[in-house]
Amino acid sequence: MLLFQKRFHEGLVSGAVTLTFRRWEKPHVKVGGRYRCHPIGVLEVDRVERVRVSSISAADATRSGFASRAELLRYLSSARETPVTAATEVFRVELHHGGDGDRVEIALDDDLGPDDVRAIEQKLAKMDAKAPWTERTLALIAAKPRVAASKLAAELGRETLPFKVDVRKLKKLGLTQSFEVGYDLSPRGRAFVERSKRSRRARVR
Repeated sequence: MLLFQKRFHEGLVSGAVTLTFRRWEKPHVKVGGRYRCHPIGVLEVDRVERVRVSSISAADATRSGFASRAELLRYLSSARETPVTAATEVFRVELHHGGDGDRVEIALDDDLGPDDVRAIEQKLAKMDAKAPWTERTLALIAAKPRVAASKLAAELGRETLPFKVDVRKLKKLGLTQSFEVGYDLSPRGRAFVERSKRSRRARVR
């Protein structure tokens, strides 16, 4: 997965944004790789190189979706506790929009009928076989979108890494989506939660 703030999505899809700079310790993507970027689809990486901040031009900033080089540098500084300097090394990633992607399409599909809801409920029941966690996790993500995974895990009395692993299981069902910080329910996830509640209320009557 390759994460971008919502303000960059339109440019990524239109082709106006074809470049990004990241303060990674090591590359998280490779040339030719296809990476999901919810909810816009898949991004394909064309080139990856490590460069100094001093080499970033105004044209690079425009291709990255920023109004100026200064704005881009402020953004890079905000990604870490330490501000960037001319000598700071960052990864320069050239990319382009590569289509919707199957998993993203599922996440965006909120047209769920009774059979769809039952099928998802059955899959979640299997995940809950050893210990129930799916309903509480979905409810917490819905109540606290874009909150750091470590904080969400703590609220559930869980370790962060196992919590993230479980959220990825929900993502594979198209129920959640990831952001630079935290998660949120996808359109499919919101539709499922609402329809599942209605179904349970109807069965109780």
